[in-house]
Amino acid sequence: METLLQVQEICKYYRMGEVQITAVDHVSFSVEKGEFVVIVGASGAGKTTVLNLLGGMDTCDSGSILVDGTDITKLRKRKLAAYRRFDIGFVFQFYNLIPVLNVVENITLPVLMDGRKVNDARLQELLDTLGLRGREKHLPNQLSGGQQQRVAIARALINKPKILLADEPTGNLDSRTGQEVMELLCEIFRERNTTFILSSHDPQMQCYTDRTVYFSDGKIEIENHHTGEENAQ
Repeated sequence: METLLQVQEICKYYRMGEVQITAVDHVSFSVEKGEFVVIVGASGAGKTTVLNLLGGMDTCDSGSILVDGTDITKLRKRKLAAYRRFDIGFVFQFYNLIPVLNVVENITLPVLMDGRKVNDARLQELLDTLGLRGREKHLPNQLSGGQQQRVAIARALINKPKILLADEPTGNLDSRTGQEVMELLCEIFRERNTTFILSSHDPQMQCYTDRTVYFSDGKIEIENHHTGEENAQ
């Protein structure tokens, strides 16, 4: 398999008054193209910080993050912004939809912000895949939580990103809806060969993925690879 992401000895520190907090402590791992990885840890373990660093939404204090051989920690602002828009799709726990925009407008926002033309075939495919047909003109407050998260997933996929990042994507949903969203993400992963990195506090998420990376106190504790038989259970 081809290595798409290489994380090498990244560190991230924050200051609270005179105290320095270590959020990420010399973390290294790699992700293959088309691999589905879940980062599991308790609140404060560092998993969200790692996703923000991978997505270029925060900066490392040291270390490197190579995506397709390019170290994003060394990119200038303009190229880093382009990386965030085109190479990364990000799904958040609380959806982050624009309340005054309808479903189609929220999905296509990343394309329209760059002044580009929306690929209608791509849009229609996402509406069908994510079960949003018939809700194209609905505003976010007219949708259920599960439907809002489906819109957020479609928005993250509209630019065909190299890596899809999801931070606790089912954390704001009830268990049944959360399971439906995860099964949908798995279907997208299988059909599109998407490289997918998800963070969660729930160890049960490992049943959906190729590999689980356990985080504690900003460090990797252990990594487990899963077989096809385990994922099928």
